[in-house]
Amino acid sequence: MTKKSHKQPKAPVEFELGSAEPIELGSLLKFVGLVGTGGEAKHRVQSGEVRVNGQVETRRGRKLVAGDRVEARGRLVLLVAPPAPAGGAPAPTGG
Repeated sequence: MTKKSHKQPKAPVEFELGSAEPIELGSLLKFVGLVGTGGEAKHRVQSGEVRVNGQVETRRGRKLVAGDRVEARGRLVLLVAPPAPAGGAPAPTGG
């Protein structure tokens, strides 16, 4: 009898952009813990292991903004805008 793996997909990670929007792809991968070093980020991105908005991305310097979706190592990272300041206008989004 063979066992079937019923792995649950990992929940997406939401990454809230701060005033430093946009963020570079390599920096995001390090910040959320998908890679340990800049060298590892470079290798994974250049080897086609990372997707941005469903497309393979090979530029680790790619600028990411709110609304972008990054997939790497079986994880999904959703970039979100910071909440609007209290009593003010909504925070601007890149675009």
